[in-house]
Amino acid sequence: MSGRAGGLLRESLHRRRGEFLRLTGWSLVQAVPAALSGWMVARAVDDGFLADRTGKGLAWLVALAGAVMVGAWATRRVTLGLSAVVEPLRDELVTLVTSGTLNRSAQAGRPVDTGGVARLTEHVEIAREAYGAVVMFVQGFVVTAAGVLLGLAALDPALLVFVLPPLVLGLALFAGALRAMAGRQRDVVLADERIAESASAVTGGLRDVAACGTEDLVQRRAGERIDAAAQATRALARMTAVRTVSLGIGGWLPLVLILAGAPWLVQRGVSAGAVLGAVTYVSRGLQPALQGLVQVLGGSGLWLLVTLSRIAEAAERTTPDTTGTADAPRGHPGTVPPGGFGGVELRGVTFGYAHSAEPVVDGLDLVLRPGEHLAVVGPSGAGKSTLASLVAGVLEPRAGRILLDGVPVRALGTGTLARHRVLIPQEAYVFDGTLWENLTYLAPDATTARVDAAVDAVGARPLVARLGGYDVPADPRELSAGERQQVALVRSYLPPARLVLLDEATCHLDPASEVRAEEAFARRPGTLLVCAHRISSALRADRVLVLDGTGTALGTHEELLAGSALYRDLVGHWEVTEPSRAARSPSAAQSPPTAQRPPDANVTASRTPGRS
Repeated sequence: MSGRAGGLLRESLHRRRGEFLRLTGWSLVQAVPAALSGWMVARAVDDGFLADRTGKGLAWLVALAGAVMVGAWATRRVTLGLSAVVEPLRDELVTLVTSGTLNRSAQAGRPVDTGGVARLTEHVEIAREAYGAVVMFVQGFVVTAAGVLLGLAALDPALLVFVLPPLVLGLALFAGALRAMAGRQRDVVLADERIAESASAVTGGLRDVAACGTEDLVQRRAGERIDAAAQATRALARMTAVRTVSLGIGGWLPLVLILAGAPWLVQRGVSAGAVLGAVTYVSRGLQPALQGLVQVLGGSGLWLLVTLSRIAEAAERTTPDTTGTADAPRGHPGTVPPGGFGGVELRGVTFGYAHSAEPVVDGLDLVLRPGEHLAVVGPSGAGKSTLASLVAGVLEPRAGRILLDGVPVRALGTGTLARHRVLIPQEAYVFDGTLWENLTYLAPDATTARVDAAVDAVGARPLVARLGGYDVPADPRELSAGERQQVALVRSYLPPARLVLLDEATCHLDPASEVRAEEAFARRPGTLLVCAHRISSALRADRVLVLDGTGTALGTHEELLAGSALYRDLVGHWEVTEPSRAARSPSAAQSPPTAQRPPDANVTASRTPGRS
């Protein structure tokens, strides 16, 4: 544990050696009052007040006050310089946590890394604050202790006998207990992460919890994690006794020994001023520095050690797919055809959002041929978006297999999926940046000619003209929902993906713009799956898949008019809301033909009501 955390700290300090050296220099100036206080007090007493020279004694005290002012000024410089060492570490940790969390959550077959939320929102900030405190107090103790010991030796070397041994003993006792305290602190951090994971799971499934009547069970399990966190915190608090003992031995025992041994020291020839100076060194220099060190290392230091270790462990568990097939199972080729994905096959696929809830997709068999255009229709909640996410590898089925050109989707790395399939959701995402950066996010090497062709293909030229070109900022707050969808469509059109899934990705466009965008994707080489929300999408498709709460049907538009009552109801609903579309498509308004073959036998499924 300490090795991982130490590695992060060493790398951070190595990259910022200059800033750390400047901080050390100011710490040396900061320690000037502690290094001179005892010696100046001794001079004020011996050469001033005891020698009946009050003015000289007061002059030494004034000089000591000046040294304190210098130390205060240096303390301000140390505090200002600390940010140059601490803030870059925070940025590095944020990058490490974010990339690790996204990589793990995006891997097929793995749950969302909800513990990463705790690491990002809490652990990084704890590490930042703790790192600054540790650097300041450890450096301060080292320079202060060195100054105090040198000052005691300058007064009289015999004084070191009363201070150095108990100081070393107290530090050794504290250092020996750090490992045990770090273990207790780690238990506290892990308990916090488990509570965050539990809270995320509970809040995300409140509807299922209420529907299944498992409130008591969920409450009991969440309460167990909260109780475990409280127990870990109490165990850590009990370790504070070790800190108290260490501080007593290293900070208070030297003071008691000096006062008890004062008669022997005076008999040996040590002046009264030197004894008073030694007391000043211990009480005003060594003791506060040791107290700060013990409290910071025993508190913030442990948090720093454990949180950095957790962040490093999470990063080590992340193995980004740089080859595209790195996470393929042993013995399976995990390769992609030269042209990319085309064929899609679902074998007995079942999926539900909770094991206790009814499945949204139940035993679905589907064969989608390379280059085919499939429209998925059904009422709200029938599972259209769920199906698109399953095919894209975003969701993992509870049972069954999903094959892309004969390769299980879980056998393909996230890099491979990202390059060869595109899923465009209904809510298009536009980030703060230029329009060019938004459009070329998935194809950063795209030329202007390619971008122009994509913009014209999906019908986004008016948007580019309205914004004033590619290099202007694309503020998502100033774009309509339809314009954001156009940006997402162009972004997804540019990469050479051979499998495109449009999950109502054109629902905010007007009918003419929707036709143009869908036809542009249909002309691209590869396979197209469209979750339809207008009859026009179904009419343009090669086949239509109907999802509902009792069964599944697959066929052409005409076949489904003859064999699916739900599809006829959907067509009737679309015709009412889109009369102009129905007028252009006479077949949709005619009565069903009487001599049509039944829906395609490639689909055999039974489903129960669910949600999309």
